[in-house]
Amino acid sequence: MKRLFSILAIVGMVAFGTANAMTNTTVNAATAVVITQADDDATTEKLGFHEELKKRFIEGGAGFMGIVLLCLILGLAIAIERIIFLNLSTTNSKKLTQSVEDALESGGIEAAKEVCRNTKGPIASIFYQGLDRTDEGIEAAEKAVVAYGGVQMGQLEKNVSWISLFIALAPMLGFMGTVIGMIQAFDKIEAAGDMNPSLVAGGIKVALLTTVFGLIVAIILQIFYNYIIAKIDSIVNDMEDSSISLMDLLIRHKK
Repeated sequence: MKRLFSILAIVGMVAFGTANAMTNTTVNAATAVVITQADDDATTEKLGFHEELKKRFIEGGAGFMGIVLLCLILGLAIAIERIIFLNLSTTNSKKLTQSVEDALESGGIEAAKEVCRNTKGPIASIFYQGLDRTDEGIEAAEKAVVAYGGVQMGQLEKNVSWISLFIALAPMLGFMGTVIGMIQAFDKIEAAGDMNPSLVAGGIKVALLTTVFGLIVAIILQIFYNYIIAKIDSIVNDMEDSSISLMDLLIRHKK
């Protein structure tokens, strides 16, 4: 009888211990699942704009996405170079005109030319060319101003056409990637002989990503392009207005 009670006690202890072990294992597993899910949620929440952009770029494929990225890099390089050049070409035309007028009254043509030599920008260069032809007459000076104004305008607009090319090229490359992705998706449908969404989802996703990135590149470059064109127009208008002022100064000086 004692032996029976002993066996029952041992069996009960083993069963109780097994139950506790299973309970602890279940609790630990559930805790691990919760922690893992929390970590995944935290990772998802920590996935910022740059990481998401990088992820989508990789998913889009290296082929067309690389070409679109190259368009963005080259377009931005040209745009930044033009912006720096145009800002350096900006001159206070009223101050320069007043300085040239004072130099003409005090020291003549050579003093005015010295003022233009010491001033940067296309307006000062145009003034110098006009002053340099003053000895040949007002008409010669006017022709020099007009001709050199065209040269300076060409310098201002240098390489701007490349930006417009990249603006047009980026979305076209994106659309081409979309078309190729759709063709690949339909090839998979034809090979499988079944309209399974999982077969075409990847191809369609890649196709749409190339279009999105192409449009993003075009939008970014378009903003820079519009700023550059507006800056060029402002400088050109200033050049024309200053050229008229110079001719008036030369006519008054000749009298």
